[in-house]
Amino acid sequence: MKHRRAILMLGLAVLLGLGAVVMASRWLLHQAAGGGNKIVVAAADVNLGQRLAPELLKLVDWPADSLPRGALRDPAKLSGRVIKSSVLRGEPLTESKLAPAGTLGGLSALIAEGKRAITVRVNDVVGVAGFALPGNFVDIIVYTQSEGAAGRDQGISKIVLERILVLAVAQEVGRDETKPRVVNAVTLEVTPEQAEKLDLARSVGTLSLVLRNQVDPQPGVTDGATKASLLGQRAAPMPAVAAAPAEAPADMPAIHAALAPAQHLAQRHCIAVIDGLRSTQECL
Repeated sequence: MKHRRAILMLGLAVLLGLGAVVMASRWLLHQAAGGGNKIVVAAADVNLGQRLAPELLKLVDWPADSLPRGALRDPAKLSGRVIKSSVLRGEPLTESKLAPAGTLGGLSALIAEGKRAITVRVNDVVGVAGFALPGNFVDIIVYTQSEGAAGRDQGISKIVLERILVLAVAQEVGRDETKPRVVNAVTLEVTPEQAEKLDLARSVGTLSLVLRNQVDPQPGVTDGATKASLLGQRAAPMPAVAAAPAEAPADMPAIHAALAPAQHLAQRHCIAVIDGLRSTQECL
């Protein structure tokens, strides 16, 4: 009886030991797997357009179940690459945040394929009091003179371009600022066709920038504002066109010939001549 109890106790101790070994091995495997999920993050704040250097990168452990899509693991391959969106310290670096390999740093790295960068001169009013910061979208209004219906020039303000991305203000492309900055030039990202329109617009009139909501895609379809529409005046009526004379009927010459004697008689002047007791009438 005593031997049986000892055997049971020994068997139970063996089972508990095996369970502890299995749990420990699983924990060690999990720790090893977690240690292998190292990704590259920014070691300091990096502005868009800046080239990456080794001191700006570091490897950190990242939970396997929350790895960012496209996370990079080799910092050596990122040296010299250009950032196309601002990255904060400790933020993971992904391929979507990098310009194509071989791109030089600066503003050219921020221009999307098929787009161009054009700079327009602004002031504290045209530049929306400095609130047109890099990364914002603006509409562009041109004020010019258009020829009216009567041949007279009249002023008109019209939106000519919509949802244009601001790439830079003055010589800075940083997008992490929220304070307004009054500058004298704004660089915009446009298509080639929009660049032509913008260049023509600033040569025929004066430009104004209109700040718009970042996530509002709705177009602003308008007819433009004129002095008449501003004051609620009606457009000048068109000059009346004289009606064309009715076509004479084919037998009109005969009618005129028939009426000619009567019209001639109606136009004659008659006088009465009294000679004593005799009275006569003479027509001229």
